[in-house]
Amino acid sequence: MLDKTLNVKGRLVSLSTPLVMGILNVTPDSFYAGSRKQTEEAIAGRIEEILSEGGGMVDVGGYSSRPDAAEVSPEEEMSRLEVALRILRDHYPEVPVSVDTFRSGIARRCVEEYGAAVINDISGGEIDKAMFRTVADLRVPYILMHMRGTPQTMGQHTDYADLLEEVTLYFARKVRELRELGVNDIVLDPGFGFSKTLEQNYLLMRHLGDFRMFGLPLLVGVSRKRMIYQLLGGTPAESLNGTTVLHTYALLNGADILRVHDVRAAVEAVRIVNGHLKTSDLPCGFISE
Repeated sequence: MLDKTLNVKGRLVSLSTPLVMGILNVTPDSFYAGSRKQTEEAIAGRIEEILSEGGGMVDVGGYSSRPDAAEVSPEEEMSRLEVALRILRDHYPEVPVSVDTFRSGIARRCVEEYGAAVINDISGGEIDKAMFRTVADLRVPYILMHMRGTPQTMGQHTDYADLLEEVTLYFARKVRELRELGVNDIVLDPGFGFSKTLEQNYLLMRHLGDFRMFGLPLLVGVSRKRMIYQLLGGTPAESLNGTTVLHTYALLNGADILRVHDVRAAVEAVRIVNGHLKTSDLPCGFISE
């Protein structure tokens, strides 16, 4: 199988070594308190931390997508993002930046005014129907995530007849729509923790390798999430070990991008798996059921 790549601002980025994407939340209410950065000094410090620990991309978010998150106006979301994006544009122009937003207007501003390279949309274009066309116009890679409802209502939408079938058909339909609009670089994110129960999250993880059938990069975002501490006990702050276990499993089953809070730990997992446990020549989903 050919190595997967992303066209990031005209530069072809190989994913033969999985990419670690460091989370930068410019929010007051993200579920993991350690990720919240709001002052310029704290934001700059977090960027330096991501890069010094080996992160290959910074994912900036101004709207918390935790369960039951408070609604944030577009104006407030953009105001939060601007602080971080200005620092990244002015001081780290070579660093690829992903923006975590489901609003097409904000996506456009982040790309055109601040040089953002990737759009990470938790809603798969469902909340803002103009998102797909906007991404096509901007010609940037698009992270397509599976979710039902909104951050405020997703917990009410876990009644699947067949979760794996629904997520697969969802990706097939959405990828076709994006391709028809001319979007070339698409990353699939199964949406761990979004409109899924504990058992459904682990079912999805066991079958992560199945999504390699699309031939597209796979992003896994499980860092310190409820699926870890709900199972093991504790809090997000105590969930690094569980996170690393899931990252290792995901890498063995085809993950190309890890979206993480703890960059160093994820980079070490990539080095071990990619360097000494690489499974690229084994059958798709060899660990999965």
